[in-house]
Amino acid sequence: MKKWTLAVAAVMALSAIASTAHAEGVAYPKGPVTLVVPFAPGGSTDVIGRLLAERLAVALKQPVVVENRSGAGGNIGAALVAKAAPDGQTLLFGTTGILAINEFLYSNPGYKADRDLRPVVYTASISNVLIVNKDLPVSNVADLIKLAKANPGKYSFASSGAGSSTHLSGELFKSMAGVDLMHVPYKGSGQALVDLVGGQINMIFDNAPSAVPLAQSGKVKALAVTSATPLAVLPGVPPLGETGLRGYESLSWTGVVAPAGTPQPVVDKLNKEINAILADEGVRKKLTELGAQATGGTPQDFSRHIEAERAKWGRLVKEAKIATQ
Repeated sequence: MKKWTLAVAAVMALSAIASTAHAEGVAYPKGPVTLVVPFAPGGSTDVIGRLLAERLAVALKQPVVVENRSGAGGNIGAALVAKAAPDGQTLLFGTTGILAINEFLYSNPGYKADRDLRPVVYTASISNVLIVNKDLPVSNVADLIKLAKANPGKYSFASSGAGSSTHLSGELFKSMAGVDLMHVPYKGSGQALVDLVGGQINMIFDNAPSAVPLAQSGKVKALAVTSATPLAVLPGVPPLGETGLRGYESLSWTGVVAPAGTPQPVVDKLNKEINAILADEGVRKKLTELGAQATGGTPQDFSRHIEAERAKWGRLVKEAKIATQ
């Protein structure tokens, strides 16, 4: 009986080893991998997602196709991945809004982040930038607050969608500055930035990767960053917390998640390869130039980060009395 038990245990151990090797080698990926970016092309999530996809394709030796599925503050793309087969062939490039905020703002987002999506790796921490149309008659945050207070409800701020970090950065600004601004949500920041440059909207608290190039080119004016410290790529642009709004800080972030039930060996392989990409000096330099910071870490690290952010933003949504959609 003892010999039989030992034999069974040995077979099971060998089977587990073979299964893991299979998942890490031949079986994964079985073909092209789809990375769903739940916002329109041109925004910061799309920019960073494509940078990652290009490098990941080399590491996995399979095409990694970026698929933009925008709408409902990222919920459409997130729900698509939540319902996908849990085999690692379909991944989501998640954001602050999708993984930590939307559950407080949408009565039926179509997925539940902590139940339907499995954290793989935290990829980048991102400051937002308060940029305004270049013809708006302001040169700093004090000017903007004065203008807004003199014209309640006249000026608008855009976002990449209700519940996004670009939305809540604006809501936090409104609350702390005591101003009335009209919120205009978009399906991603790409079109919002086009309209900002064109003058259809007045301002946006956009993610640095897409805001910085516009500010550097002079197409918009950068008044402040939402991080606690300045960005090297925007010299002279102060943190909002140093413009009279003491304590203001609002960061965005991105990370890769997979459908719940994705096998551990697949998650581990993706985590390993993406961490290697984030450790590459060329990638880190590119992210820094965009105003983002490479992060990385284990799936558990990312899970803990999401939980902390969920608690933080859940409180803000409640305190600001933002209506559920």
